[in-house]
Amino acid sequence: MLFSQNNTRGEEPKRSFADRLKGGPNAKEKDTGKVATIDMYRFITLERDTTYLDTALTVEREYSHNYLRRDLFGLLAFPNEGQAYNTLQYSLTQHTPFPEMGFKAKHFNFLEANQIRYASVATPVTELYFKSILARGHSVDSFFAVNLSPNLNLSIAYKGLRSEGKYINELASTGSFRFMMSYNTTSKRYLIKSHFTSQDVLNEENGGITTNNDFESEDAKFKNRQRLQVYLTDAESFLRAKRFFVDHIFRVNPTAAANNLYVTHQFNFENKFYRYNQPTLLSSVGTRNVYRFGDAIVTSNLSDQTHYNKMYNKAGLVYENTTLGKFQFFIDDFRSNFYYNRILILDEGVIPSVLSRNINNVGGQYEYWKNKWHGRFLLSKAISKQTISNIEAKLDYNLNEDFQFVFGYQNISKLPNDIYNLYQSEYENYNWSNNFANEKINIISGEALTPWFDGSMQIATLTDHVYFENKSADNSQQLISPNQFGGTIKYLSLKLSKEITFGKFALNNTVLYQKVDQSQAVLNVPDLVVRNTFYFSNYFFQRALFVQTGITFNYFTKYYANEYNPVIGEFFVQQQKQIGNYPNFDFFFNAKIQRTRVYVKAEHFNSAYTGNNFYSSPSYPFRDMAIRFGLIWNFFN
Repeated sequence: MLFSQNNTRGEEPKRSFADRLKGGPNAKEKDTGKVATIDMYRFITLERDTTYLDTALTVEREYSHNYLRRDLFGLLAFPNEGQAYNTLQYSLTQHTPFPEMGFKAKHFNFLEANQIRYASVATPVTELYFKSILARGHSVDSFFAVNLSPNLNLSIAYKGLRSEGKYINELASTGSFRFMMSYNTTSKRYLIKSHFTSQDVLNEENGGITTNNDFESEDAKFKNRQRLQVYLTDAESFLRAKRFFVDHIFRVNPTAAANNLYVTHQFNFENKFYRYNQPTLLSSVGTRNVYRFGDAIVTSNLSDQTHYNKMYNKAGLVYENTTLGKFQFFIDDFRSNFYYNRILILDEGVIPSVLSRNINNVGGQYEYWKNKWHGRFLLSKAISKQTISNIEAKLDYNLNEDFQFVFGYQNISKLPNDIYNLYQSEYENYNWSNNFANEKINIISGEALTPWFDGSMQIATLTDHVYFENKSADNSQQLISPNQFGGTIKYLSLKLSKEITFGKFALNNTVLYQKVDQSQAVLNVPDLVVRNTFYFSNYFFQRALFVQTGITFNYFTKYYANEYNPVIGEFFVQQQKQIGNYPNFDFFFNAKIQRTRVYVKAEHFNSAYTGNNFYSSPSYPFRDMAIRFGLIWNFFN
């Protein structure tokens, strides 16, 4: 079928090339269209904290241009993108009273329900992220948001990675799909936020290098990292999770007034699955053979599978008074199953097939705003047989634009993650059933933003801390089991940040000091973590191009870092090898043209000159020098 069109181009006034490039109207025409301001492009968290779309190029954006899309200070990356991260800063750990599945080394890239952001945009918004990886593969993240009406927003996002890595058997492949919806009635009487996520991470597991001396010798034949012997050549792990989440609120009185009454409800259903496969059980270490994880009940094709699901409901009643603040009373129901498809009868006892939780809490929350003060106080306690409790207090004080202070306190009694209390494996030493006591954690924290420095402090005491340890005396074996430290651990962290500018140059500094007081080496962190960035910024070509280039220095003192175990996807405590006390330099060149930011970085460019003493954990070397390219591209009108 053919059809014709009317040629109306001749009736339109001619536009200059510059106007067509800018997409704007002719200079002689009067633009009567509406203009969308930047505060009309909002991103809102579950706690209703709001930020605006930001296309600036800053050193903070340089720090967050990575696989996790956030500042990695306090985390130490493994050799390949898409693998685990060793934790240098313990105060990054977030505590919730409910038990989680476990396999925490696999969850760094997983977005929890409170990390999902909901959009409200005046016009459709697209963000494209790309970064090259190590060896073959790519890392991408795309996001699209549109308001079908002023009250209804739909957003969709996908994050994917495939990286081959430089060592034998360390390919990483991950995917993260997110769909978000937010809606409110015009009168704001009813509001709902909902999302669906499907996330997975596949890792080939090599168990680390077998002989550190080969790596540290700087022998030219080992510059090709494929020549370094590893424990596992065909093992892999896979974690998959799907979540459906709804949070909505309804105002009982038809119109907003000085006194308002709300009914709230939150629903979270999550399903997870972890699988560890190892076709070949025997590992070669030099001229001898070892079983890396001890004896097994199979001779080959080992396959461990763990299933987990949870359902959480929370119903509340909120009374809001514009003078007195907001009072909330709630009751929640937490149900979870951590399970296998068999019951094991061993000499040590019976290993059940399932660990089920059924916890009910009641609690209240008070929120108050007054001039420069904002406070939030939460109290919850279980009324079921499995007792947990949580007390939280947070107080913000904004003196002015230059001075802001945050004070926090948390007292929590939490159930250990399920993997500590139940695990089944075809490895004989990886079967246990425990009933550990609740972990008790007290935290006092503070933050200060001033013209002179930004600082944060945390003082924590941990009682009945649960951890993993290696019971084997042979360094080539990992016989991991959970344990509970009945004493008290005292932890202190002090973090200071300051940027010094002089003309077009700047020096951005971050220093973290940590101290642990404990009778047994259970919580191990470096005493000092440092990052310094010296960089230059300037506009070029009549301010059409903005450039930032500089060098970043990273350093942490020596300490007994935790080691990684792929069978359980967790880190465990060790006292055989220290890592740290090596410099790490990165050179970067970043540029911005309109809404496009381009990133070029030479990571760890000093690796060939300062010795092969850099590790991510005792058996996993840190990354060699790599030149990587990336960009972030925003589209919106």
